Amino acid sequence: MQGKPTAWVLALGVALVLAGCATTTSPTGRSQYLMYSDGQLEQMGAQAFTEMKAKQKTVSGGQQNAYVQCVVDALIQQLPAEWRDRRWETAVFVDDSPNAFALPGGKVGVNTGMFKVAKNQDQLAAVIGHEIGHVYARHTNERVSRQAATSTGLAVLGAVAGARYGQSGSDLVTQGGGAAAQLGLLLPFSRTQETESDEIGQRLMAQAGFDPAQAVGLWRNMLEASGGRSPEWLSTHPDPQNRIRALEARAPSLQPVFQEARKSGRSPRCGP
Repeated sequence: MQGKPTAWVLALGVALVLAGCATTTSPTGRSQYLMYSDGQLEQMGAQAFTEMKAKQKTVSGGQQNAYVQCVVDALIQQLPAEWRDRRWETAVFVDDSPNAFALPGGKVGVNTGMFKVAKNQDQLAAVIGHEIGHVYARHTNERVSRQAATSTGLAVLGAVAGARYGQSGSDLVTQGGGAAAQLGLLLPFSRTQETESDEIGQRLMAQAGFDPAQAVGLWRNMLEASGGRSPEWLSTHPDPQNRIRALEARAPSLQPVFQEARKSGRSPRCGP
């Protein structure tokens, strides 16, 4: 009796598709597979940001905008020139949920609810630095490339399974295989990106003159505000306690970077 396609066959199909992608290296030295150009992603990011601003109320001018802009400006000055010189844009959205994001093309959004969780400029720099880290590391490109490759791999394997095992084999790959890919490939990959952005963001804030130890306080506040959550293996984000421990362990090694920034005159005064 012939067996059914197994998980390793799915993984092999995805790997073959990924082999056709461009291989790059992230800011932390991790290998990445990208299917799209920066220009393509930046165009999509700009369009999405414009649509968000049209649909959701934003804060016009005032102290909150100036506060966010000050933090963003200090952080992006620590990026390489090719990233620093992009057309960065910020917006503060009227939304009580404590959230922030950054899109390809340098579009940064912060919800008003974030100010209740980020108690000072250093904590705000921690969350914005994390989001800028996603852009700097091309995480959006990486994620959509991985998702596109997975969909393509499932389609190819579905056709192969259908020819060999009939309709039931095809259904197993295209339906059950989609769930297996989500749990086995896409979500753990997202946790890798989140952890990498924590590392990039914490270093950026230290280089900009924000205290990297405050990243720990920020995520403790976030954990307190978020309440219950799904198990780590079903989440796109690291377990909060694991994240806090990693930030706490990294902070001492970044203190010399922080102190050097202050000695060099990088002492942001953004408020509150």
